Amino acid sequence: MHRRLLIIAAVIGFHVLALWALQSGLLRRAVEMVIPVEVMVELIEPPRQEAPPAPPPPEPKPQVRPQPKPQPRPVARKPEPTPLPVAEADPTPSDNAPAVPVAPAEPVPPAPPAPPAPPAPAAPVVEMPSSSAGYLRNPAPVYPSLSRRLGEQGRVTLRVLVQADGTPGDIQVATSSGFKRLDKAAVDAVRRWRFVPGKRAGVPEAMWYLVPINWVLD
Repeated sequence: MHRRLLIIAAVIGFHVLALWALQSGLLRRAVEMVIPVEVMVELIEPPRQEAPPAPPPPEPKPQVRPQPKPQPRPVARKPEPTPLPVAEADPTPSDNAPAVPVAPAEPVPPAPPAPPAPPAPAAPVVEMPSSSAGYLRNPAPVYPSLSRRLGEQGRVTLRVLVQADGTPGDIQVATSSGFKRLDKAAVDAVRRWRFVPGKRAGVPEAMWYLVPINWVLD
């Protein structure tokens, strides 16, 4: 038991002594004394890398001299044949040469005349209505008594739609006399009239017709 305690104490003391020597630099001095300086330098310095050998210089290429190009040989040209003289023909005809008859040109027939245009259709004949036929016996408008006493006068123009049977349809005052009594009396009188209907191509047809009425005091 005592032996183990001595061993533990010795180990602990050795470690404490080593730490103290490391801190105080005694261990470093002991190492420098034992190991030479050259050995430590060799241990500390890294190994040097050898430089790669330089590549060999390129071999010089042999120079090739250009060969002269062969010049073309001159070719002998054949002499061109000289043209033979040609006798020119006399453009003037001789007196003994027979004349060639020339056929007369055929006359071109004239173009046929264009056919006449068809006649335009005739416009249908239009006959306007009338109120002046004697057999109609239309009564004359009656002068209003009040208008006569007041001295009202004027001209009324009525626009009447005459039906195909001659009876008046719509009646409008196209031009007023200036007095409503006279205008109304004219409309009432024409509403009892009969007319000759208007015709288009002989067929009766409803048409507008203007009827003038003069209101004049005697």
